[in-house]
Amino acid sequence: MINIHEVIETNNMIEHDNLDVRTVTIGISLLDCACSTVKETCGKITEKILRIAGNLAKTAEDISKEYGVPIVNKRISITPISLVGASCCKTPEDYVEIAKTLDAVAKKVGVNFLGGYSAVVSKGLTESDKLLIASIPQALSCTERICSSVNIGSTKTGINMDAVRLMGETIKEAAKLTADKDSFACAKLVVLCNAPDDNPFMAGAFHGVTEADAIINVGVSGPGVVKVALEKVRGESFEVLCETIKKTAFKITRVGQLVAQEASRRLGIPFGIIDLSLAPTPAIGDSVAEILQEIGLEKAGAPGTTAALALLNDQVKKGGVMASSYVGGLSGAFIPVSEDQGMIDAAECGALTIEKLEAMTCVCSVGLDMIAIPGKTPASTISGIIADEAAIGMINQKTTAVRIIPVEGKDVGDSVEFGGLLGYAPVMPVNTYSCEAFISRQGRIPAPIHSFKN
Repeated sequence: MINIHEVIETNNMIEHDNLDVRTVTIGISLLDCACSTVKETCGKITEKILRIAGNLAKTAEDISKEYGVPIVNKRISITPISLVGASCCKTPEDYVEIAKTLDAVAKKVGVNFLGGYSAVVSKGLTESDKLLIASIPQALSCTERICSSVNIGSTKTGINMDAVRLMGETIKEAAKLTADKDSFACAKLVVLCNAPDDNPFMAGAFHGVTEADAIINVGVSGPGVVKVALEKVRGESFEVLCETIKKTAFKITRVGQLVAQEASRRLGIPFGIIDLSLAPTPAIGDSVAEILQEIGLEKAGAPGTTAALALLNDQVKKGGVMASSYVGGLSGAFIPVSEDQGMIDAAECGALTIEKLEAMTCVCSVGLDMIAIPGKTPASTISGIIADEAAIGMINQKTTAVRIIPVEGKDVGDSVEFGGLLGYAPVMPVNTYSCEAFISRQGRIPAPIHSFKN
């Protein structure tokens, strides 16, 4: 039974601590839209998305007004397009036409991003996958709302190093095509290992083939709420610290559960999952890095950062999992540099490096996220960074990812402005020693021995 104290407490979290539902995402299967021509496929895609998601934006806005809960983003995730376009796309340009169609329908529905311009190539590349990947730079440079992802490895399959090499080159090309926009296309492109089928967050969202025809996935957020709660137990023991995070995560997740159930009922679409992730924004006080500082670090990146982040991530999961009937997606704490003011500050003063961020990704959600690097960085070095992050995911049986932006014409000491929730970032230095000979090898890194469980 909800009492008046809990209502007041939740209102205070919303008004003062940046509590929000970060996204309501409808996942839609487009497998039944595949036709023999691009034109027919695009027509069916448009019809199905409009039919299922046409009322998403209005419904989310109605729920937000009625319950007083901010719903920041309305989004759509779709079946990886390399599967949908396999029978009709013969050139990269054919896939670009599908991207333009998706962008137009996303705008019409009123969502800020549509994810699923994607391929899953963890063990090998089909001809369709190759064409899709070849089209990504052009597709992202000529659209506004399309997000792209490529899953290049998993614990079960190992790492497809041919795809890793290809993605380093793809990121470089996407950066060049949007050089006039600070290489913004790369902010909509992520390379994953162990990608989940039900992630509601961009840019890695896609609607996996294991999912129903349509589902509602909700991503909650509330770093500011956790930080304020921890301010009240400053100097207390680890036991008190952990209990405080768990209780706060429970409250945050209950808000997401309410929104998910209401959206599911009103739209007539089954409820999929709640993603428990603490997703920061550039707003002051809405930072995962500031939570780490409240735990006891002078700056994110200081010795102890990985341990503090591991503690935070674990307690968020423990608290949140009891608050929802279905938990999935990524569920933990995000550490995107450009989207977190505390991370930006730590990177600017030198406390936080790419190497330390890589260590932190061993224990948190996803990976190296929204990191600006010099535009002159070679494709092979970007591929090496992707391979390192994929190895962490593969060995630790977790999702890891790389969303990195080699900003054309900029170098260490410069900064880049992405705007909105994507924030701004200092250009961070990258190890300049070459891994060209390693990345040039063909084939894949085998799955680890502990993956053989049948």
